[in-house]
Amino acid sequence: MILITGAGGQLARRIVAHLRTAGAQVVPGSRNPAEGGRRLDFDLPETIDLTDVSTLVLVSAGYAEDDIVTQRHASVIEAARRHGVKHVVYTSLVGAGDHLAFALAHRATERLLRDSGLSWTILRNGLYAELIGGLLAWEQGVLVSPFNNGRVAAPTREDLAVAAARVAIRAEDHVGRVYELTGVPFSTADIAAELGVEVLGLSLGEYRDRLLSSPDLLPFQPPMLAGIASSVRHDFLGQHGPDLEVLLGRTPAPGLPVAARTARAALPANRAQDGAARSLGG
Repeated sequence: MILITGAGGQLARRIVAHLRTAGAQVVPGSRNPAEGGRRLDFDLPETIDLTDVSTLVLVSAGYAEDDIVTQRHASVIEAARRHGVKHVVYTSLVGAGDHLAFALAHRATERLLRDSGLSWTILRNGLYAELIGGLLAWEQGVLVSPFNNGRVAAPTREDLAVAAARVAIRAEDHVGRVYELTGVPFSTADIAAELGVEVLGLSLGEYRDRLLSSPDLLPFQPPMLAGIASSVRHDFLGQHGPDLEVLLGRTPAPGLPVAARTARAALPANRAQDGAARSLGG
């Protein structure tokens, strides 16, 4: 049986759907499970029941400070050991993202897995195309961006879900592998051209001030989002590799149209920061 954590999230829901389409025996796990799901509360380790699970897809519980996220993941990995899980697939962060504020929890979790004695696969996901589009804002019909001319190799959430499902189904073929899952790079200028609009650039200082003045963000989120903007504008996240294409068995879907659709959906209200922040955990 394959169990997917965080099944209420967008990535996990897609993974579950693809596994079911493939005919796999799959159980969604979440804090508030729907019918047929299994309750898993990472903050209550005693609720983490992985009995009869052969493969665990651990979707990062990234919506918190890094120490909290790391402890949550540690509790799940310990439960996997306790209940005899054979293989863990972990959705981590692309290696080029080591500059990001939330990278530490991912790297700590990777170390926990390597030291656990469990069989594992690490999927280092690039930042979602949906997230990049969601970090853009609008002012009087002009796209507002803190990314300058930086490019980001952002894959779609859908392709990452397909890749995770394929790995989970054939876990024995991916033991001890680390995959860097990125898409075709694009920039804010590319998004603006897709939408037929102009771009107003923000400095990092201006963007940071906007984040810090937002009443909708939790304390850890402004530095997290500012770090993404800084890494993109300095072109640290523009590297693209072949791993996603290998796992999919086809060319990945372009992230640019998805990012553009997400940015367009923010019109006319400027609600991008809050929506993007919510999407970081999956």
